[in-house]
Amino acid sequence: MPKTRSSKPASPSTVAEADNPSQKREAILEGAIQVFLNAGYAGTSMDKVAATAGVSKQTIYSHFQDKEGLFTALMERMTIRRFQIALGSDSLQGEPKVLLRQFADAFLNKIVDQQYVALLRLMIAESERFPELAKLYSRTVIQKGRQLMSDYFHHHPELGFRDPEAVAHIFIGSLVSYVIAQEIFYGKETTPLSRDRLIESLLDLLVIKP
Repeated sequence: MPKTRSSKPASPSTVAEADNPSQKREAILEGAIQVFLNAGYAGTSMDKVAATAGVSKQTIYSHFQDKEGLFTALMERMTIRRFQIALGSDSLQGEPKVLLRQFADAFLNKIVDQQYVALLRLMIAESERFPELAKLYSRTVIQKGRQLMSDYFHHHPELGFRDPEAVAHIFIGSLVSYVIAQEIFYGKETTPLSRDRLIESLLDLLVIKP
């Protein structure tokens, strides 16, 4: 597994500042992302996360119960929560031609960074040995995003989609596959496609004009 950045314990000042539940939770997640991306899922232990985050192992268990719970929270933090912050809402609201562009832009430009790509690479690498981990990613990321979009399409019958859920699947799937093709399979070097071109083409396919 390629290294991303070195795991090192949080500084005493960082731990001292994390003196309430939400701050401790964030300190744990910051440490966990370092360990997961460096050691892989199998190589990650609560002991390693505790040492990196500068907290006790019992503190981690009190917040996340087990390693799967910790990894689930980490994926939600790096995807769904970032997305909600980028859009400023837990649900999708607004005019379709504006909202869908915001959605795609938030996903590709505000959520996808090197940590996200590294996490996705980890999921792909570990999916055969840990199929439940891949299913966890699908439930936490892909299905939640698809449900958000499907609900939005159902509330906008004027778009004329006969199968809003299938259209939502196509829309979300296009964004995910773009990231995989461009960022993980070196599409930026072999078959480059700008994010703006992808977004505009998706809107054209949905017959949503500026």
